[in-house]
Amino acid sequence: MSEFQDNYSDAGFWEKLKNFALAAGSDLVEKALCLYYAAKRPETPAWAKTVIVGALAYFILPLDAIPDAIPIAGYTDDLGAITAAIGMVSLYITDEVKLAASRKMQDWFGSQEK
Repeated sequence: MSEFQDNYSDAGFWEKLKNFALAAGSDLVEKALCLYYAAKRPETPAWAKTVIVGALAYFILPLDAIPDAIPIAGYTDDLGAITAAIGMVSLYITDEVKLAASRKMQDWFGSQEK
């Protein structure tokens, strides 16, 4: 994932989420938000931030293994990258991080029961 890190920016992350949140689906968006907020924590070690930034950079890249424009399948590779990153850095996705992601989801999508 390190080859994608040069393409990551906070602005690019928020722009991608803003433009594609509904198409990407709430599951992918919430997972991406968890990674984003985990990376912002000073307690998250550099190696974990590197994994997170790589996954988020892959998510925001317009061209990836399965183009996002393909209905339904377009975000499966993004979800795979995000899910793999979560598996690697799960210790740093704290309750505080989950709460921040949940609040942002409520701001965007309203209250949703799971």
